[in-house]
Amino acid sequence: MTTSTEKSYFDLHITGLGYLNRIREVKPKKGDAFLACDIAALNGLSDDVSYVRFDTRVSGSEAQHLVRRCIQAVDAEKKVMIGFRLGDLWTDTFTYSKGKRAGEQGVSLKARLLFVSWIKVDGRLVYKAEPKPTETDDRDPEVTLASDVPAAQQGPAPASSEPVTETADVDAADVPAWAVAESF
Repeated sequence: MTTSTEKSYFDLHITGLGYLNRIREVKPKKGDAFLACDIAALNGLSDDVSYVRFDTRVSGSEAQHLVRRCIQAVDAEKKVMIGFRLGDLWTDTFTYSKGKRAGEQGVSLKARLLFVSWIKVDGRLVYKAEPKPTETDDRDPEVTLASDVPAAQQGPAPASSEPVTETADVDAADVPAWAVAESF
């Protein structure tokens, strides 16, 4: 009889869409530096939207790469909207030091940014993640498709490919994510 020493976890994930803000490198006194950003997530009725602000630590190399590519657009005060998945939500209390709320207690929602599913800059789709193959996928793992090869190894995109626009969201599913991601 074998005993399992693997730990199991219960994951709580938050999915949504929101505006990317305040991308920064955080250098704590103790520990390693990390990439962080704020997300103003949309909540409520579409004609009466409210925002929930998350202060996030960007986790995972793909999410870090995508957020870093958005730094210039955010700094230029363009509207950068992302589809996201957060994990490990927790709260942090603090005391306001400035403004009309100086001296009052505040609460910040903190989480880890785990995944970016799409990015729009000023309403134009610039990145869309490709769906991950499932275990029930019938593809032969030995066969490498063009979409499985990194963009740097594939060469230039065909001349007929057009940049993805917001009105072409339906067609965006047909465009490989690497081709869209390279456009910004």
